[in-house]
Amino acid sequence: MHTAPADPESVFTYGAPALKFGPGASAEIGFDLSRYGARRVLVVTDPRVAATGAPARIAEQLAGYGMEAHVYDGTHVEPTDESLIAAVEHARATGPWDAFVAVGGGSSIDTAKAVNLLTTNPGELMDYVNAPVGGGRAPSHPLKPLVAVPTTTGTGSESTTICVLDVLEQKVKTGISHVRLRPVLAVVDPDLTLTQPAAVTAAAGMDILCHALESYTARPYTSYERKRPEERVPYCGSNPVADMWSEQALRLLSCSFRQAVRQGDDARARGEMALAATFAGLGFGNAGVHIPHANAYPIAGRVRDFHPDGYPGDEPMVPHGMAVALTAPEAFRFTFEAAPQRHLRAAELLDPSADRPADLAEFLPGVLTALMRDVGIPDGIGGVGYTKDDVPALAEGAMMQQRLLATSPRPVTEDDVAGILTRSITLW
Repeated sequence: MHTAPADPESVFTYGAPALKFGPGASAEIGFDLSRYGARRVLVVTDPRVAATGAPARIAEQLAGYGMEAHVYDGTHVEPTDESLIAAVEHARATGPWDAFVAVGGGSSIDTAKAVNLLTTNPGELMDYVNAPVGGGRAPSHPLKPLVAVPTTTGTGSESTTICVLDVLEQKVKTGISHVRLRPVLAVVDPDLTLTQPAAVTAAAGMDILCHALESYTARPYTSYERKRPEERVPYCGSNPVADMWSEQALRLLSCSFRQAVRQGDDARARGEMALAATFAGLGFGNAGVHIPHANAYPIAGRVRDFHPDGYPGDEPMVPHGMAVALTAPEAFRFTFEAAPQRHLRAAELLDPSADRPADLAEFLPGVLTALMRDVGIPDGIGGVGYTKDDVPALAEGAMMQQRLLATSPRPVTEDDVAGILTRSITLW
């Protein structure tokens, strides 16, 4: 457990975008954005979402309110430093822009965050990437309004201050984190998720689940040393407001996750998954995430030849939500002793009908692995191509995510991470 601080923190912070939720909500974006006084707007999306026509319809809405809207559909699924630089260069060449609308999954929303940052602030991408991978610079100028319109249910990027990317040369996934990256408005329209393939629903749903579980089990904000006002960061540890959102997300997932994967046209299940993603984002976007997400970055960044069903292209990739899930059962075995009641409560929320095992530390991992089997997630990191020989490099990559590991309810060493990864080669 963490050593009790000499001068414990007594303050937590909470931030969130404005939210518009419900079927048909995306039909009102023109009105919503007109209130920000925007005249030139860049709509950021990816080719697959562009093919649905939704970004073009939103651009037409904006034109109806007197705005000049252009669509950029070059977003890369699981953004890389190269794909973000290409998007930024396009925006710089075609700008200036008064506002941005991101339409798509977390990849499109994160790309729009990077474009917004680097068209309003000096410097280049790696200047702002979190240390030690990048320079960790904070933006010096305000960003333009960003409206986030998720078409997948999982990342929570519409609510958060984080932009996630793969740095190809270093073979690591990392991020940019600053409160100014948070969208001003999240427009969550469950109708836009009805065409999401089952495999994408499964991976994205595991991201929702881990967001809720990790923020709910994060070290409490009172376990940190007291901070000065200028030292406060968006991830402040578990707190009463974030806990409320995480609990509600787990309740919704218990009812709808399996059904949304099995029957994608079930409007009720899709709506509840969209709401769960929103709630989980509002929770972890303030409390933070920890070990499963730290492990996920190198798992996704160092992939060799795995490509999941339901995703475009054929290049190797491990979807973010899948990468997070693959070590989650073992991670929560490791953290159980730091907050037993939190782990037990989370398992009960996720599966109210499950019986507590004799070994209580097995309760949450057991509920998790049962769900992973049911929705088709691989049975550990071995299922996406890793072996025991890969563990040292994966552990080294995870330890680079100190911003996340600092939120773990138990202090984490590189040996601890290596053990979690080794035990996650095969989960069942």
